[in-house]
Amino acid sequence: MLIAIPVLIAGLVLLVKGADRFVDGAADIAAARGWSPILVGAVVIGFGTSAPELLVSSVAAAQGDLGLGVGNVIGSNVANLTLVLGVASMVAVLTVEREVLTREGPLATAAVALFALFILDGELTRFEGFVLLAGLVVALWLIIRAGIGGDTGELGEPSDRPMNMVALATGLGLVMTLIGAQGVVWAASEIASELNLTEGFVGFTLVALGTSLPELGTTVAACRKGQTGLVVGNLLGSNIFNSLAVGAAIALINPASIGDDLLTGRGAAIMLGAVVFAYLVSATRRRVSRIEGVILFAIYVGAIVAIAGG
Repeated sequence: MLIAIPVLIAGLVLLVKGADRFVDGAADIAAARGWSPILVGAVVIGFGTSAPELLVSSVAAAQGDLGLGVGNVIGSNVANLTLVLGVASMVAVLTVEREVLTREGPLATAAVALFALFILDGELTRFEGFVLLAGLVVALWLIIRAGIGGDTGELGEPSDRPMNMVALATGLGLVMTLIGAQGVVWAASEIASELNLTEGFVGFTLVALGTSLPELGTTVAACRKGQTGLVVGNLLGSNIFNSLAVGAAIALINPASIGDDLLTGRGAAIMLGAVVFAYLVSATRRRVSRIEGVILFAIYVGAIVAIAGG
């Protein structure tokens, strides 16, 4: 336990910092190869927000810790639309673009609902993984076609750095994420064992919160600068990629029983309820008020209690 907690913290730092380096480098390389700004933006905003979850859940699945991997997906989805959205709207009233309500909102709801449906029986199959992967392809196509990845104009400019330095930084970022993910999975498993907790609960709480903290920080910073228009859309977009990309990775790497009925039952219901409630709140006058932010934050606390209470 004394070793696991520092390893968890160090792993999360490596994971998040490495993911930033890797995604930024990948965007620079893609831009230098002439990819469109919208496509580069979709990669950065989509994969970038879900890279920590993808790496942690993939490593967990490969090691047979499906509860931890699935718990991370569910916990991250819930945290995005209750904790992060709630705190952000307490900092500043959030405006919601019309396109978010007509495109990203329904797409996120469908993605979360599909993932929730697949885990309700307590397992993920390889066929379900391919369905989630197909859903990801469709989602990417819609994002690129409609240009709903946010303001991507600046993302299409190639980096001023030499490409060999960009490639080196990108490779270093990938190595950091892999080492960080291994550390997080090991530490989370140790903590679960020492405290007699399920790995699903640790994934839902500690791991998901850790991978969501950077997003919370950047979202609050954007709100303080008055850049509130894209917050809701980006959080919904993160849930799209969490549910489809990370869900597909878990199912394709290790199709098996998840082994946590509370997580796949109550947890799945909480996740679906969170995305539907956040969408309805956002659709009310196309804004999220401070009072609604307090309610969303309270829902996150309630979700933790509900999962912990068994």
